[in-house]
Amino acid sequence: MLRTRLLAGALALAVAWAGGATYYLVFHDEVLARFVSQQSAIQYGYEERIGALRLQLDRVTMEQAAARDGITQRLAELVRRQAAMEARQAAIATLAGEPGTSQPGAAPVEERAAETLSKPTSGSKPYPTPDTLQLRTQDDLAPGRQSARAVEGRLAALEQSLDGLAEAQSRVLNRIGLRAGQGAQRLRGLVARLGLDPARFERESTGGIGGPLVPLDPDAFGLSLAQAQRSLADEARLRRIAATLPVRRPLSGEFSLSSNFGGRLDPFTRSYAMHTGMDLRAETGEPARATAAGRVTLADYNGGYGNMVEVDHGHGLITRYAHLSAFDVVPGQWVEPGAIVGRVGSTGRSTGSHLHYETRIDGEPVDPIRFLRVAVAL
Repeated sequence: MLRTRLLAGALALAVAWAGGATYYLVFHDEVLARFVSQQSAIQYGYEERIGALRLQLDRVTMEQAAARDGITQRLAELVRRQAAMEARQAAIATLAGEPGTSQPGAAPVEERAAETLSKPTSGSKPYPTPDTLQLRTQDDLAPGRQSARAVEGRLAALEQSLDGLAEAQSRVLNRIGLRAGQGAQRLRGLVARLGLDPARFERESTGGIGGPLVPLDPDAFGLSLAQAQRSLADEARLRRIAATLPVRRPLSGEFSLSSNFGGRLDPFTRSYAMHTGMDLRAETGEPARATAAGRVTLADYNGGYGNMVEVDHGHGLITRYAHLSAFDVVPGQWVEPGAIVGRVGSTGRSTGSHLHYETRIDGEPVDPIRFLRVAVAL
């Protein structure tokens, strides 16, 4: 019985071994092929994943390089704009030093410009001057040192500061040009009130100029700068003309007329005669002052005028100061407005101490009051 069982077990084991061997021999190639296919699929998956990661790394590297290049370009542009702002500031400062850019009782233009640049308009931020802008270097703003958002924020802040400075400089420049234009208009009005032909002043020599034509393509600031320069030059020219107009008083303080310009009874002959000037009451020795800038053409005794000083103001305008007791100038001397030309006296054809003041246009005497009634700050 036992032997039968052992034989049966051995037979079953032999059958199982034979079946397994047969299955291995039959399906070996299929199993091997399936295993190899699985390993290839896994390898391909890893290679595809590695390729995707490599592409992603290359893309990030290119983006970082582009970001660095963009930052470099923006920084270069900021440096260029800051240099332009400094050049504009220098141009404004030069204009601020031009004659006629400030008015009596007003702050100088450079102070007004500084005030405008330092004080923002309502609701806005202060605008820095060019030398207060601290541009960061590429290393300071490079990705990796700070986040991209922080870098972008700093660049945007610098750009906004430069934009604000440009706007403030344009406002100051426009203000300078506007004031110069108003000053020129005021001086033209002065000439018109005097009844003088403006054409006589256009003959003023400004010197020879010339050169090859090299056209420029200026920006808005350049156009405003050129306009402001023209306005300032026009005002300066008119101011020089105004300085030669005898609109100031020949005596200090209030004066009193003892005889007007025009027909009157001659004090010596008692006949009707022409009085070519105006007589101003004054004490002997009181200073007689030039009523405009000009060059002394005569300082000598001149018949009925007595001791007389004549000043040529150009453009056909001449003033005379007669009956003087003493001279304070010599022929050929240049005098500024208000300069003392002599001392009041009673020389020549005179009945007492006074100043005979006379104005002439192209050699013809005109009433000095037409000039003296024009009250203007020059």
